[in-house]
Amino acid sequence: MSYFCGMKIVADSAIPYVAEAFADFGTITLRQGRSITPETVAGAEMLLVRSVTPVTGNLIAGSSLKFVATATSGIDHVDFSALRKQGIGFAHAPGSNANSVAEYVVAALLRLAKAQQRELAGLTLGVIGVGHVGSVVARYAEALGMRCLLNDPPLKRLTGNKIYISLQEVVEASDFLTLHAPLNREGVDATYHLINADLLKRIKPGAALVNTCRGKVVDESAVKEAQSRLGGLIVDVWDHEPAIDPEYCGFADIATPHIAGYSFDGKVRGVAMIHRGACEFFHRRPAWSAEKLLTVFAGSIDVSGSPDPIGQAVAQAYDIASDDARLRPIARLPESDRGRFFDGLRASYPKRLEFAHFEVRCAERQLWEKNTLATLGFKTTVINSQK
Repeated sequence: MSYFCGMKIVADSAIPYVAEAFADFGTITLRQGRSITPETVAGAEMLLVRSVTPVTGNLIAGSSLKFVATATSGIDHVDFSALRKQGIGFAHAPGSNANSVAEYVVAALLRLAKAQQRELAGLTLGVIGVGHVGSVVARYAEALGMRCLLNDPPLKRLTGNKIYISLQEVVEASDFLTLHAPLNREGVDATYHLINADLLKRIKPGAALVNTCRGKVVDESAVKEAQSRLGGLIVDVWDHEPAIDPEYCGFADIATPHIAGYSFDGKVRGVAMIHRGACEFFHRRPAWSAEKLLTVFAGSIDVSGSPDPIGQAVAQAYDIASDDARLRPIARLPESDRGRFFDGLRASYPKRLEFAHFEVRCAERQLWEKNTLATLGFKTTVINSQK
């Protein structure tokens, strides 16, 4: 079927370029994601959200919605039975921010390893969840010289591949554990509090934990109790967002406000994917493209004389320490102000370009580093020759 162009659209104001992308569909009303209510969407025919807006039966009841999309990879905030009941179309953006999260993990691992005065090469990374994000993280980690152990029960059942091993085996053998599982509260693949007190008793002493998937995958109180057993904690996602636990935040070596997937590229890919989904649903030819936005050159990074060329290139392209520093004041705020502060950091997050926008200039002798940086996505060139 076809649909006329003058529809009413409600969109989260934090979705970049959403007004430009969907202008051809009709009139767009922008709202802060947590303030989207049943009254907001009552007269709308299209709703465009992010993960901070729970799309529930209550939100869409009695509305005129024909289409809902979330500019996120995760979909645990969407009630699909409610959408089906009202015959509402749906689209999301699976994998749109996978590279952004993977680059965050690389930056975090390199920073933590440097602080602990050890090399990542030769250490073992346990990857829990090997989908869009986890598979990229594993590829990057292997390029850094790490050994990767993979756990993904659904993929194990689907493929029968022995490369996927048990969670217990991964936990007991890994120097770092990085979480990339979806939040499932029920069933054989439930991940709610997957990292709990029992599992933490089995963790390799001195291992570091990285969480960039969903806060509720981790039992934060159990992690606090097991702090002496852990060798590091990197947290981007939190239970009870946006009013996060300041004590848990204080335990973290790197703490950030749910921005691992917030690269400019990831955001633009997200809106491009839901725009394409809307065009397909309404049988419209796309009138907007994100291509030019994703090909900007950000500058050169010269590592030819650096004793740590990979660490330098990554830190100059993405200064994760700044993201950590921005969140730290939350511990000094009264409880009533923490949620507003956390959301404000996300809403005002500075433009972060992915590694592909940067050229890294290497010395001829830095062949391994050059190849590693290329695998991480950087453009690389050799600028000098040494005997």
